Amino acid sequence: MSQSQTSSTVASTPTVEYVSITGRLIPISSEDHMKLARLAWSFRRAVQVATRMIARGMDNNEILRELRKMLNKGYADSAFKIAKAIVKGCIATGGDPLHVEVRKLFIVSEGESSRLGNRNVRFMDTSMVKVKYPYDGSWIQLRAKFGEEYLPLLNELIGLANQKKASYTAKIVFRDGEVYLHVSVPIELYLKHFRNGNANGRLIAGFDLNSDRVNMVILDELGVIRDAKTEWFPEATSPGFPRSKATALRLRALAKLLEYAYHHGVGVVVLEDLERIKKRRRYTKSKSANRKITRFPKRKLLEHAIVMAMKYGFEVLLVDPKGTTSSSEHDEAMKKYGVDKHTASAYLVALRALHQIKQTK
Repeated sequence: MSQSQTSSTVASTPTVEYVSITGRLIPISSEDHMKLARLAWSFRRAVQVATRMIARGMDNNEILRELRKMLNKGYADSAFKIAKAIVKGCIATGGDPLHVEVRKLFIVSEGESSRLGNRNVRFMDTSMVKVKYPYDGSWIQLRAKFGEEYLPLLNELIGLANQKKASYTAKIVFRDGEVYLHVSVPIELYLKHFRNGNANGRLIAGFDLNSDRVNMVILDELGVIRDAKTEWFPEATSPGFPRSKATALRLRALAKLLEYAYHHGVGVVVLEDLERIKKRRRYTKSKSANRKITRFPKRKLLEHAIVMAMKYGFEVLLVDPKGTTSSSEHDEAMKKYGVDKHTASAYLVALRALHQIKQTK
Protein backbone atom coordinates (compact mmCIF):
# COMPACT_ATOMS: atom_id res chain seq x y z
CA MET A 1 0.00 0.00 0.00
CA SER A 2 1.18 3.46 -0.81
CA GLN A 3 0.59 6.08 1.88
CA SER A 4 1.87 9.54 2.71
CA GLN A 5 1.10 12.31 5.15
CA THR A 6 2.68 15.73 5.08
CA SER A 7 0.67 17.66 7.63
CA SER A 8 2.47 18.91 10.72
CA THR A 9 -0.74 18.95 12.74
CA VAL A 10 -1.42 16.52 15.59
CA ALA A 11 -3.73 14.36 13.48
CA SER A 12 -3.50 13.69 9.75
CA THR A 13 -5.32 11.57 7.20
CA PRO A 14 -3.34 8.81 5.48
CA THR A 15 -3.40 8.91 1.69
CA VAL A 16 -3.88 5.38 0.39
CA GLU A 17 -3.55 4.84 -3.35
CA TYR A 18 -3.11 1.09 -3.79
CA VAL A 19 -3.77 -2.17 -1.96
CA SER A 20 -1.79 -5.32 -2.63
CA ILE A 21 -3.39 -8.69 -3.39
CA THR A 22 -1.39 -11.89 -3.72
CA GLY A 23 -1.58 -14.96 -5.94
CA ARG A 24 0.71 -17.76 -7.09
CA LEU A 25 2.56 -18.00 -10.39
CA ILE A 26 3.26 -21.37 -11.99
CA PRO A 27 5.74 -21.53 -14.92
CA ILE A 28 4.38 -23.52 -17.86
CA SER A 29 7.77 -25.09 -18.63
CA SER A 30 11.13 -25.61 -16.96
CA GLU A 31 12.61 -23.19 -19.50
CA ASP A 32 10.16 -20.48 -18.42
CA HIS A 33 11.08 -21.12 -14.80
CA MET A 34 14.79 -20.79 -15.58
CA LYS A 35 14.21 -17.55 -17.47
CA LEU A 36 12.16 -16.11 -14.63
CA ALA A 37 14.82 -17.10 -12.08
CA ARG A 38 17.56 -15.51 -14.20
CA LEU A 39 15.55 -12.30 -14.48
CA ALA A 40 14.94 -12.26 -10.71
CA TRP A 41 18.65 -12.79 -10.03
CA SER A 42 19.54 -9.92 -12.37
CA PHE A 43 16.94 -7.65 -10.82
CA ARG A 44 18.21 -8.35 -7.31
CA ARG A 45 21.77 -7.68 -8.45
CA ALA A 46 20.65 -4.39 -10.05
CA VAL A 47 19.07 -3.28 -6.77
CA GLN A 48 22.24 -4.26 -4.89
CA VAL A 49 24.46 -2.33 -7.33
CA ALA A 50 22.18 0.70 -7.15
CA THR A 51 22.26 0.84 -3.34
CA ARG A 52 26.07 1.03 -3.40
CA MET A 53 26.08 3.72 -6.08
CA ILE A 54 23.43 5.79 -4.29
CA ALA A 55 25.26 5.44 -0.97
CA ARG A 56 28.43 6.76 -2.61
CA GLY A 57 26.55 9.82 -3.84
CA MET A 58 26.79 9.08 -7.55
CA ASP A 59 24.65 11.02 -10.02
CA ASN A 60 21.17 9.58 -10.58
CA ASN A 61 21.48 9.64 -14.37
CA GLU A 62 24.76 7.76 -14.18
CA ILE A 63 23.17 5.11 -11.95
CA LEU A 64 20.22 4.70 -14.30
CA ARG A 65 22.51 4.34 -17.29
CA GLU A 66 24.36 1.55 -15.54
CA LEU A 67 21.16 -0.25 -14.53
CA ARG A 68 19.74 -0.03 -18.06
CA LYS A 69 22.77 -1.95 -19.29
CA MET A 70 21.64 -4.79 -17.04
CA LEU A 71 17.85 -4.60 -17.61
CA ASN A 72 15.34 -2.78 -19.78
CA LYS A 73 14.22 0.73 -18.87
CA GLY A 74 11.10 -0.35 -16.98
CA TYR A 75 12.88 -2.87 -14.77
CA ALA A 76 15.88 -0.55 -14.28
CA ASP A 77 13.72 2.36 -13.16
CA SER A 78 11.92 0.11 -10.66
CA ALA A 79 15.23 -1.23 -9.31
CA PHE A 80 16.50 2.33 -8.88
CA LYS A 81 13.42 3.41 -6.88
CA ILE A 82 13.63 0.36 -4.64
CA ALA A 83 17.33 0.99 -4.01
CA LYS A 84 16.61 4.62 -3.09
CA ALA A 85 14.00 3.49 -0.57
CA ILE A 86 16.40 0.92 0.91
CA VAL A 87 19.16 3.50 1.33
CA LYS A 88 16.76 6.04 2.85
CA GLY A 89 15.42 3.48 5.32
CA CYS A 90 18.90 2.29 6.23
CA ILE A 91 20.09 5.83 6.98
CA ALA A 92 16.92 6.60 8.98
CA THR A 93 17.58 3.62 11.26
CA GLY A 94 21.26 4.44 11.75
CA GLY A 95 22.65 1.77 9.42
CA ASP A 96 25.36 1.92 6.79
CA PRO A 97 23.84 1.61 3.28
CA LEU A 98 27.22 0.51 1.89
CA HIS A 99 26.78 -2.73 3.83
CA VAL A 100 23.19 -3.48 2.80
CA GLU A 101 22.70 -6.99 1.44
CA VAL A 102 19.67 -7.74 -0.75
CA ARG A 103 18.95 -11.42 -0.13
CA LYS A 104 15.47 -12.07 -1.51
CA LEU A 105 15.00 -13.11 -5.10
CA PHE A 106 12.38 -10.82 -6.63
CA ILE A 107 11.26 -8.71 -9.60
CA VAL A 108 9.32 -5.43 -9.56
CA SER A 109 7.69 -3.60 -12.45
CA GLU A 110 5.84 -0.36 -11.83
CA GLY A 111 2.45 0.31 -13.31
CA GLU A 112 1.91 2.34 -16.49
CA SER A 113 -1.64 2.98 -17.69
CA SER A 114 -0.34 3.87 -21.18
CA ARG A 115 1.29 0.41 -21.38
CA LEU A 116 -1.89 -1.62 -20.76
CA GLY A 117 -1.48 -1.38 -17.00
CA ASN A 118 2.14 -2.48 -16.74
CA ARG A 119 5.10 -2.41 -19.11
CA ASN A 120 6.67 -5.73 -18.12
CA VAL A 121 4.04 -7.81 -16.29
CA ARG A 122 0.65 -8.18 -17.96
CA PHE A 123 -2.48 -10.21 -17.35
CA MET A 124 -3.72 -12.12 -20.37
CA ASP A 125 -6.71 -13.07 -18.20
CA THR A 126 -7.21 -13.90 -14.52
CA SER A 127 -5.48 -17.27 -14.97
CA MET A 128 -2.54 -16.30 -17.19
CA VAL A 129 0.27 -13.74 -16.82
CA LYS A 130 3.13 -12.88 -19.15
CA VAL A 131 6.44 -11.36 -18.00
CA LYS A 132 8.80 -9.48 -20.30
CA TYR A 133 12.17 -11.19 -20.77
CA PRO A 134 14.47 -8.23 -21.52
CA TYR A 135 17.38 -10.19 -22.98
CA ASP A 136 15.64 -11.18 -26.22
CA GLY A 137 12.36 -9.26 -26.02
CA SER A 138 10.24 -12.40 -25.56
CA TRP A 139 7.54 -13.01 -22.94
CA ILE A 140 7.60 -15.63 -20.19
CA GLN A 141 4.15 -17.18 -19.77
CA LEU A 142 2.93 -18.30 -16.35
CA ARG A 143 -0.30 -19.64 -14.97
CA ALA A 144 -1.78 -17.47 -12.21
CA LYS A 145 -3.81 -18.67 -9.24
CA PHE A 146 -5.66 -16.11 -7.11
CA GLY A 147 -8.36 -16.71 -4.52
CA GLU A 148 -11.86 -16.83 -5.98
CA GLU A 149 -12.81 -13.72 -4.00
CA TYR A 150 -10.28 -11.72 -6.05
CA LEU A 151 -11.37 -12.85 -9.53
CA PRO A 152 -14.15 -10.25 -10.07
CA LEU A 153 -11.75 -7.52 -8.96
CA LEU A 154 -9.00 -8.79 -11.27
CA ASN A 155 -11.44 -9.05 -14.18
CA GLU A 156 -12.38 -5.41 -13.79
CA LEU A 157 -8.74 -4.34 -13.33
CA ILE A 158 -7.71 -6.18 -16.51
CA GLY A 159 -10.55 -4.54 -18.44
CA LEU A 160 -9.57 -1.06 -17.23
CA ALA A 161 -5.89 -1.72 -17.97
CA ASN A 162 -6.68 -2.84 -21.52
CA GLN A 163 -8.55 0.44 -21.98
CA LYS A 164 -5.51 2.30 -20.59
CA LYS A 165 -7.62 3.57 -17.68
CA ALA A 166 -5.77 1.88 -14.81
CA SER A 167 -2.29 0.73 -13.84
CA TYR A 168 -0.90 -1.76 -11.33
CA THR A 169 2.57 -2.39 -9.94
CA ALA A 170 3.58 -6.05 -9.98
CA LYS A 171 6.06 -7.72 -7.63
CA ILE A 172 7.18 -11.30 -8.23
CA VAL A 173 8.72 -13.03 -5.22
CA PHE A 174 10.48 -16.38 -4.91
CA ARG A 175 9.77 -17.88 -1.49
CA ASP A 176 9.95 -21.40 -0.05
CA GLY A 177 10.13 -23.02 -3.48
CA GLU A 178 7.08 -21.15 -4.79
CA VAL A 179 6.62 -18.04 -6.92
CA TYR A 180 4.15 -15.37 -5.80
CA LEU A 181 2.70 -12.35 -7.56
CA HIS A 182 1.76 -9.25 -5.54
CA VAL A 183 -0.46 -6.89 -7.52
CA SER A 184 -1.16 -3.31 -6.39
CA VAL A 185 -4.83 -2.53 -7.01
CA PRO A 186 -6.22 1.05 -6.99
CA ILE A 187 -7.88 1.59 -3.61
CA GLU A 188 -11.17 2.79 -5.11
CA LEU A 189 -11.49 -0.42 -7.10
CA TYR A 190 -10.52 -2.54 -4.10
CA LEU A 191 -13.11 -0.90 -1.84
CA LYS A 192 -15.75 -1.26 -4.55
CA HIS A 193 -15.40 -5.04 -4.27
CA PHE A 194 -14.53 -5.45 -0.58
CA ARG A 195 -16.30 -2.74 1.41
CA ASN A 196 -17.80 -4.12 4.64
CA GLY A 197 -19.91 -1.17 5.72
CA ASN A 198 -20.34 2.57 6.05
CA ALA A 199 -19.45 3.62 9.59
CA ASN A 200 -21.22 6.79 10.71
CA GLY A 201 -20.96 6.60 14.51
CA ARG A 202 -19.99 9.51 16.75
CA LEU A 203 -17.40 7.71 18.89
CA ILE A 204 -13.61 7.59 18.43
CA ALA A 205 -11.47 4.45 18.74
CA GLY A 206 -7.73 4.68 19.44
CA PHE A 207 -5.47 1.70 18.74
CA ASP A 208 -2.10 0.63 20.10
CA LEU A 209 -0.46 -2.04 17.94
CA ASN A 210 2.01 -4.40 19.59
CA SER A 211 3.82 -7.64 18.83
CA ASP A 212 1.66 -9.74 21.18
CA ARG A 213 -1.57 -7.72 21.51
CA VAL A 214 -3.74 -4.98 20.04
CA ASN A 215 -5.37 -2.51 22.44
CA MET A 216 -8.40 -0.40 21.63
CA VAL A 217 -10.01 2.39 23.64
CA ILE A 218 -13.30 4.03 22.60
CA LEU A 219 -14.00 7.64 23.60
CA ASP A 220 -17.10 9.79 23.29
CA GLU A 221 -17.11 13.42 22.15
CA LEU A 222 -16.25 14.59 25.68
CA GLY A 223 -13.19 12.36 25.93
CA VAL A 224 -14.89 9.92 28.33
CA ILE A 225 -13.85 6.28 27.97
CA ARG A 226 -16.86 4.30 26.77
CA ASP A 227 -15.12 0.98 26.22
CA ALA A 228 -11.72 -0.71 26.15
CA LYS A 229 -10.80 -4.05 24.66
CA THR A 230 -7.60 -6.02 24.12
CA GLU A 231 -6.92 -8.92 21.78
CA TRP A 232 -3.96 -11.07 22.80
CA PHE A 233 -1.76 -13.37 20.72
CA PRO A 234 1.35 -14.13 22.89
CA GLU A 235 2.31 -17.15 20.79
CA ALA A 236 3.16 -14.76 17.91
CA THR A 237 6.41 -13.79 19.69
CA SER A 238 7.42 -17.33 20.67
CA PRO A 239 10.79 -18.59 19.35
CA GLY A 240 10.32 -20.46 16.09
CA PHE A 241 6.70 -19.40 15.60
CA PRO A 242 6.13 -18.92 11.82
CA ARG A 243 5.94 -15.28 10.76
CA SER A 244 3.06 -15.97 8.38
CA LYS A 245 1.00 -17.42 11.23
CA ALA A 246 1.96 -14.52 13.49
CA THR A 247 0.77 -12.07 10.82
CA ALA A 248 -2.50 -13.98 10.49
CA LEU A 249 -3.08 -13.81 14.25
CA ARG A 250 -2.48 -10.06 14.33
CA LEU A 251 -4.75 -9.39 11.38
CA ARG A 252 -7.48 -11.57 12.91
CA ALA A 253 -7.23 -9.58 16.15
CA LEU A 254 -7.43 -6.29 14.27
CA ALA A 255 -10.44 -7.47 12.28
CA LYS A 256 -12.23 -8.53 15.45
CA LEU A 257 -11.69 -5.16 17.15
CA LEU A 258 -12.66 -3.16 14.08
CA GLU A 259 -15.85 -5.17 13.68
CA TYR A 260 -16.62 -4.55 17.36
CA ALA A 261 -16.00 -0.82 16.91
CA TYR A 262 -18.25 -0.73 13.84
CA HIS A 263 -21.15 -2.25 15.74
CA HIS A 264 -20.62 -0.02 18.82
CA GLY A 265 -21.02 3.47 17.39
CA VAL A 266 -17.46 4.28 16.27
CA GLY A 267 -17.01 6.55 13.27
CA VAL A 268 -13.33 7.49 13.57
CA VAL A 269 -10.36 5.11 13.94
CA VAL A 270 -7.06 6.58 15.15
CA LEU A 271 -3.62 4.99 14.77
CA GLU A 272 -0.03 6.02 15.43
CA ASP A 273 1.76 7.73 12.54
CA LEU A 274 4.84 5.53 12.44
CA GLU A 275 6.46 7.58 9.67
CA ARG A 276 7.18 10.21 12.32
CA ILE A 277 9.47 7.78 14.13
CA LYS A 278 12.90 8.54 12.68
CA LYS A 279 14.98 5.89 14.40
CA ARG A 280 14.43 2.28 15.33
CA ARG A 281 13.98 1.61 19.02
CA ARG A 282 17.15 0.74 20.86
CA TYR A 283 17.49 -2.84 21.92
CA THR A 284 16.87 -3.61 25.56
CA LYS A 285 18.72 -5.92 27.93
CA SER A 286 15.90 -8.42 27.61
CA LYS A 287 16.37 -11.14 24.99
CA SER A 288 12.61 -11.64 24.87
CA ALA A 289 11.98 -7.94 24.25
CA ASN A 290 14.67 -7.83 21.57
CA ARG A 291 13.10 -10.77 19.78
CA LYS A 292 9.72 -9.03 19.80
CA ILE A 293 11.23 -5.84 18.38
CA THR A 294 13.13 -7.53 15.56
CA ARG A 295 10.29 -9.87 14.55
CA PHE A 296 7.42 -7.38 14.67
CA PRO A 297 6.68 -5.57 11.36
CA LYS A 298 4.68 -2.78 12.99
CA ARG A 299 4.58 -0.52 9.92
CA LYS A 300 3.21 -3.39 7.83
CA LEU A 301 0.50 -4.01 10.42
CA LEU A 302 -0.35 -0.29 10.33
CA GLU A 303 -0.84 -0.46 6.57
CA HIS A 304 -3.22 -3.39 6.98
CA ALA A 305 -5.07 -1.59 9.79
CA ILE A 306 -5.65 1.50 7.62
CA VAL A 307 -7.09 -0.51 4.74
CA MET A 308 -9.19 -2.74 7.02
CA ALA A 309 -10.65 0.36 8.69
CA MET A 310 -11.41 1.94 5.31
CA LYS A 311 -13.31 -1.21 4.30
CA TYR A 312 -15.71 -0.52 7.19
CA GLY A 313 -16.07 3.09 6.08
CA PHE A 314 -14.33 4.55 9.14
CA GLU A 315 -12.63 7.92 8.93
CA VAL A 316 -8.97 7.07 9.60
CA LEU A 317 -6.59 9.48 11.34
CA LEU A 318 -2.91 9.22 12.24
CA VAL A 319 -1.37 10.95 15.26
CA ASP A 320 2.20 11.64 16.30
CA PRO A 321 3.23 8.71 18.55
CA LYS A 322 5.65 10.84 20.57
CA GLY A 323 4.70 10.67 24.24
CA THR A 324 1.95 8.08 23.82
CA THR A 325 4.07 5.32 25.36
CA SER A 326 6.32 7.21 27.79
CA SER A 327 5.46 10.59 29.27
CA SER A 328 3.93 12.19 32.34
CA GLU A 329 0.62 12.29 30.45
CA HIS A 330 0.88 8.56 29.81
CA ASP A 331 1.69 7.77 33.45
CA GLU A 332 -1.15 10.00 34.62
CA ALA A 333 -3.61 8.15 32.38
CA MET A 334 -2.49 4.80 33.81
CA LYS A 335 -3.03 5.98 37.38
CA LYS A 336 -6.28 7.85 36.72
CA TYR A 337 -8.04 5.01 34.91
CA GLY A 338 -6.22 2.04 36.45
CA VAL A 339 -5.18 0.64 33.09
CA ASP A 340 -2.01 -0.96 31.72
CA LYS A 341 0.50 0.96 29.66
CA HIS A 342 -0.81 -0.27 26.30
CA THR A 343 -4.40 0.69 27.08
CA ALA A 344 -3.14 4.08 28.24
CA SER A 345 -1.33 4.48 24.91
CA ALA A 346 -4.51 3.66 22.96
CA TYR A 347 -6.38 6.20 25.11
CA LEU A 348 -3.85 8.97 24.38
CA VAL A 349 -3.90 8.15 20.65
CA ALA A 350 -7.68 8.63 20.58
CA LEU A 351 -7.55 11.72 22.82
CA ARG A 352 -5.06 13.52 20.58
CA ALA A 353 -7.27 13.00 17.56
CA LEU A 354 -10.31 14.19 19.53
CA HIS A 355 -8.52 17.44 20.43
CA GLN A 356 -7.62 17.97 16.79
CA ILE A 357 -11.17 17.31 15.63
CA LYS A 358 -12.54 19.85 18.14
CA GLN A 359 -10.03 22.49 16.97
CA THR A 360 -11.07 22.13 13.34
CA LYS A 361 -14.81 22.42 14.02
